[in-house]
Amino acid sequence: MADPPGCCSTCATCLLCPYSCQWITAKKEKRKGLRTTKCDCSWFLFLFCVFLFTLVWLYFAIIILNDFHNFNEFIFRERKLWLDWSLVLLIATAVLISYSSVLLVLALCLQLCGQPLKLHWVHKILLILTVLVVAAAFTGLGIKWAEEWQSARISLQATGPFLHIGAVGGMTLLAWPLASFIYRTRSTGLKVFLLLVYCAAMIALYLAPLGITSPCIMEENQLPPKPALVGHRGAPMLAPENTLMSLHKAVECDVQVFETDVMVSADGVPFLMHDEELTRTTNVQAVFPDRTAQSTAFNWTDLQQLDAGSWFLERKPFPTVQSLSPADRNETTEQRIPSLEQALEAAKQSNISIMFDLRPENHSDYQSFVNVTLGVILQSGIPLQQVLWLPDGFREDVKHQAPGVQQVYGRKRLENEKEPVLHVNLPYQDMSSEEIRQYRQDNISVNLYVVNQPWLFSVLWCSGVSSVTTNACQVLKEMKHPIWLLPSSTYLMIWIVVDCVSFLIIIWAFFLLKKCSHRRRPAESETDVLLTKINSLMQE
Repeated sequence: MADPPGCCSTCATCLLCPYSCQWITAKKEKRKGLRTTKCDCSWFLFLFCVFLFTLVWLYFAIIILNDFHNFNEFIFRERKLWLDWSLVLLIATAVLISYSSVLLVLALCLQLCGQPLKLHWVHKILLILTVLVVAAAFTGLGIKWAEEWQSARISLQATGPFLHIGAVGGMTLLAWPLASFIYRTRSTGLKVFLLLVYCAAMIALYLAPLGITSPCIMEENQLPPKPALVGHRGAPMLAPENTLMSLHKAVECDVQVFETDVMVSADGVPFLMHDEELTRTTNVQAVFPDRTAQSTAFNWTDLQQLDAGSWFLERKPFPTVQSLSPADRNETTEQRIPSLEQALEAAKQSNISIMFDLRPENHSDYQSFVNVTLGVILQSGIPLQQVLWLPDGFREDVKHQAPGVQQVYGRKRLENEKEPVLHVNLPYQDMSSEEIRQYRQDNISVNLYVVNQPWLFSVLWCSGVSSVTTNACQVLKEMKHPIWLLPSSTYLMIWIVVDCVSFLIIIWAFFLLKKCSHRRRPAESETDVLLTKINSLMQE
């Protein structure tokens, strides 16, 4: 097959060799005049599907970064191994998408240069392995982390308009190699099939905004107030979680509520701790190597011997640990497990509220845990309206003993609610934008957790959520506006312009390549005519 004008033999060879993995293949096949077979077309279609598959996984990988710290904690609880698995996820995903992208670009360039698409068997095997790896990742996500599917749905509210523009742009560029292939192939059926599929895909993309909805498509004057920030275990990106240092860092981030978890020691002292075991956030294995690490099995004197800060510098649960100042590092190593009394005193002095869950809920002495905790709250002198009570167990007793405490429910309101629900605390996946708006109209405070990424915070801000629980208070504090906000008229104009420009470029691509294809074949056409005349004369 002759090279088209503007595509030298050297360039064609350089493109074909990485695709076929043999440096002499290009010259041999050029001499033999081999063309792309149906099998080659099938492998190109497979390559294109693999690229789309890995691209979708890359999108998911970026979305689940908001919740990936939970996955790191889960792995540690199961395997006692700490690693920032998000780095592993991103590196592996980048390798897969880069590999399929390079092969796809090579194939498209080869098609434009008129070279055969002879994919080497090594690439075929690697592409199959890529599909298996990504399929396994999706399967694992669906089995072990199914709520992330809902996270992906919410993310489309933030990325939908931009994904539409990107998809239209990518499919528009695809018109060039598609037109080149159509003008070269002799199969009429294949031409019609490819054109129908491409036209159907473009029409679907052009009309896609009809199904795109986002709370951030609104007028500027309709934007609700910025959600308040709730520090998840304080400011865990800046200080060890559930420590007084973390509480003070959260105050510096302008959080309005310090969210924590409370357990009760063996001698009846409520203290701050999330895990049922002390292994992850203390040096309990070094101080008490022969004892069980259960949090509630230690008395307060033993708990005070534990270092609750050095692990933060050693394991680096967040990348922000690298940027800590020397003073902060010194303060980190001095952290101890705080009691609830100490935390209440710090919250009272900082004039912030404190919201906590009482753990473990299945403990046989849970009722006594509730009573002891209430006793500490009442003796602390903190205004009861600054205490947000999360535990569902023995809630009626709490209302009776401390009626001023704000009751926060971890569920949606019921249809026949006996008492008005004024505060709800839910995972961000459990509330739709419509429900958030309805709760806001009914003066119900909605707090959603855990929100770390600006894109997610922007969507919830536009939806009208009251507050969000976050690990990244230092990031969300700096946001003065959602990442994007578009009036519906502006979005409509962008939609129309993008579709019109895309349509014109596609028409131009087919027209230009048709013109070029006619110029490439004059000699071939004259030869065919001459051979036909000679054949006719010989028959006569």
